[in-house]
Amino acid sequence: MIDARDLRKEYGGFVAVEGSTFSVDSGEVFGIIGPNGAGKTTTLKMLAGLLEPTDGEAEIAGLDTQTTEMREQLGFLPEESPLYEEMTPVSYLEFFADLYDVPSDVAHRRMHDTLDELDLEHRDRKLGDMSKGMKRKVAIARSLINDPDVLIYDEPASGLDPLTTNYVIEFTEQLAADGKTIVFSAHNLFHVESICDRVVIMNEGQIVARGDLEQLQAEYGETRYHVYTTVDVPEAAAENGHFKRVVGSMDAVEETRAAAESAGGTVVDIRTEESSLEEVFLNVAEAGTRGTRYVGEDAE
Repeated sequence: MIDARDLRKEYGGFVAVEGSTFSVDSGEVFGIIGPNGAGKTTTLKMLAGLLEPTDGEAEIAGLDTQTTEMREQLGFLPEESPLYEEMTPVSYLEFFADLYDVPSDVAHRRMHDTLDELDLEHRDRKLGDMSKGMKRKVAIARSLINDPDVLIYDEPASGLDPLTTNYVIEFTEQLAADGKTIVFSAHNLFHVESICDRVVIMNEGQIVARGDLEQLQAEYGETRYHVYTTVDVPEAAAENGHFKRVVGSMDAVEETRAAAESAGGTVVDIRTEESSLEEVFLNVAEAGTRGTRYVGEDAE
C-alpha cells in the first residue's frame, strides 16, 4: 500500500531525512517515533505529498505521492491544523467535501456519522469558539470526508486532555479495525504501543531500528522476572505479605528459589515483565546508533 525508497530531504545543506526506506501493508497501522528533530514530521509530509523529496521516491497505492490523484485518496492530519474559525464544523466539512467532489447527501451522512463517533456536539458553533479538543475532532472528520483508504496522522492527540485523548485514540483504533491503512506518529509511546502493528524509530534523520514490538523487545529490550517468596531473601522487598525480588535471568530465578528454600521458605509466584516501547526507545536512543539496524522480517 505504501512504499518509500531512499527518501532524503535536505534544506540548504541540512539533511532532515537520510535514506529512509520502508513499506506499509494494506490495513496496517505503522508507527514512526523518535525524539524531536528526528525527521518524523518531514517524513510524513513527504508521504502526504506536501514536501518533495530531495532524493528517493514514495508511492501510495501505486501512485507517486507528488500527484494530485494520490492526494485525493489520502487523509492527512498534521500536528498543527488551523481551521477556518468563522465557519461551523458543518460548513467547514461541507466545504472540504465540495473540494473532493463528494455528493452532498453522502458528505452529510459521513460527516455526522464521524462526529457522532467522536462525540462532538455544538456543530453549529463557530470553530473559533471551540476548544482545542473539539477542533481536533473536526480536523479528524475532515481527514475522512473523502473516505480515504490511507490515513497519515501526526500527533493526533497532541495537547489534548485525557478524556479527549481517549476518544481520539479509540477512534483511531476503530479506523484500523475498519481496514484503513494508517501511518501514525506520537510522542506518547503508550498510544503507539497500543495501536501500531509495526514501528520504525528515527534519530538524526535516519531509521535506526524497526520491527513489531516483539522484535524490538528481543533486540533492544530486556525481560525481568518478579519472584515472590514466603521468606526474606537477598535484594527482596516486602510486598502484600510476601517478598519480591526482581531479577534479569532464569539463573537468578533459580538462585532466588534456592535462597528461599535454604531459609525454610518457597517461591509462590513468578511473573514476567517485558520492556515497554518507551524503554526500548530509550535504549535505542542511549545507544547513539547511527545508521540502520534491521530486526525481524523487515530486514533488507
